[in-house]
Amino acid sequence: MNAVSPPVANSVTLGAVDCDIHPGVPGIKALLPYMDDHWRDHFVRRAADDFDLASYPPRSPLVCRADWRPPQGKPGTSFDLLKAQALDAFGLRYAICNPLYGGAVAVSDHMGAAICRAMNDWVAAEWLARDHRLRASIVVPATAPDLAVEEIERLAPDKRFVQVLLPAAAEMLYGKRYYWPVWDAAVRHGLPVGLHAGLAYRYAPTSNGWPSHHLHDYVAASQVFEDQLLSLVTEGTFGRFPALKVVLIESGVTWLPGFLWRHLKTWRGTRPEVPWVDRPPTEIIRDQVRLTMQPFDAPPDPEVVAQVIDQLGSDEMLLFATDYPHWQFDGMQATPAGIPPAILKKAMQDNPLATYPRLRETAS
Repeated sequence: MNAVSPPVANSVTLGAVDCDIHPGVPGIKALLPYMDDHWRDHFVRRAADDFDLASYPPRSPLVCRADWRPPQGKPGTSFDLLKAQALDAFGLRYAICNPLYGGAVAVSDHMGAAICRAMNDWVAAEWLARDHRLRASIVVPATAPDLAVEEIERLAPDKRFVQVLLPAAAEMLYGKRYYWPVWDAAVRHGLPVGLHAGLAYRYAPTSNGWPSHHLHDYVAASQVFEDQLLSLVTEGTFGRFPALKVVLIESGVTWLPGFLWRHLKTWRGTRPEVPWVDRPPTEIIRDQVRLTMQPFDAPPDPEVVAQVIDQLGSDEMLLFATDYPHWQFDGMQATPAGIPPAILKKAMQDNPLATYPRLRETAS
């Protein structure tokens, strides 16, 4: 079960851009060589080099499909497995690495920034340098916009980094002016911003308090994405940065049509409150927001899937993703039945290339 799969490409996904794969960080010790002397000494002296800041419970079934789980070590930590099971098996043209680790939400801003810097350099050396198909997101500390901007500026010259990555929720809503320097830096360098499912966990992830189980936490994530979209629209962030593209990663898909309807309906009655929202929110979101397609939370009914796609009102919003090695589907069927072929083709190739300009710059 754990053997490396033969590199036989899936004809359906051949040439696709996978917008969400997850190289696993083995632990702080793997990052120490990429830290400066101060932070390396800091972690070692405090015996914190054995800490594991992984974002998912490591033995949870969602973290890794059974046939993708390595014989030893954490899911996603083997380059050979990722190459065989994702890059080669799906015949990918590019895959965007989104490493999930605790640096982005560390309580200490400077420690978080140090972890993010080390993780970005680790990804560049241990992953991007090993396969020309790999690209990556710049992981930045969500608690400190000034330090996030520094990291964006540091890595922007490296065209292999194609996106800025933040957790779906930090300590404030992302539409607040506090975060505008991050959006400004991303736009200046032609980088979309990915909001990946995940939280800082300083505040409850639901409006009614803390859940008791990972199941509740995971399913409730769509509430967080709704709040962020409302914030980015109503605070005027999208209007201030019309070139900004925000990618919702692992948000699910089927919640969006109902959200769009409610957002538009309420805006029509309360628009004097937000005069800077000078066009329908549905238009703003369809222009500036994209969603990855795993998990695609729809019933196994092709007609229902087709209806959801139609209700999105755009053929430009969906981006293909496997979410490797997370367990969102079995076998090689990475997309649900019912998506019209023309829209599926756009989601696999055209939409990612349009969303991530640096992919076009480096396309061969």
